[in-house]
Amino acid sequence: MTVNNVLIAGVGGQGAVLSSELLALTAIAAGFDVKQGEFHGVAQRGGAVFSHVRFGDKVFSPTARRESVDFMLALEELEALRYAHFVKPGGTIIINEHTVEPVRTNDHRDYPGNAVEFMKSKGFNVIVVNATQMAIGFGNHRAANVVLLGALAELLDIPDDIWTKTLNERIPERFLSLNLEAFNAGRSVTASTN
Repeated sequence: MTVNNVLIAGVGGQGAVLSSELLALTAIAAGFDVKQGEFHGVAQRGGAVFSHVRFGDKVFSPTARRESVDFMLALEELEALRYAHFVKPGGTIIINEHTVEPVRTNDHRDYPGNAVEFMKSKGFNVIVVNATQMAIGFGNHRAANVVLLGALAELLDIPDDIWTKTLNERIPERFLSLNLEAFNAGRSVTASTN
């Protein structure tokens, strides 16, 4: 019995919840059994947000265990480091080349550098996507999450027409064209690296 485990991590306002919803809806439309679990924390204040999406023949739990996630989408570099322990050895981390300085109170630690090199040194397959800058180029930085989702879509065995149908049904019409462009650009990044 095959189950795909995906973890989407970011900070409040980056669209981690929307990305997980789009993935779950697409997997349902493709005929998979799907479970989704979201954890918001203090998301409205820029805190960590992460979501598990699990799909396959039969799924019993909405959350994956440590070292069992096949794919992680990290909307921000620190969040990739924070949740990398969920990714299985040799698993894939798709990371947005973007940093969000955490809100600090009496904490003067520096933002950790070299996140990508560190994760590669741990044996993960790391795909770096400059998703925020790409999204800005399309007219809205908030589409970075959909760029990353497109990068993931290229690695999953779900037909293109199902992705397109889900995006058409879930994204409001005024943002649809921009998000379709963002999604396809993300697919192109992964296609060119594999």
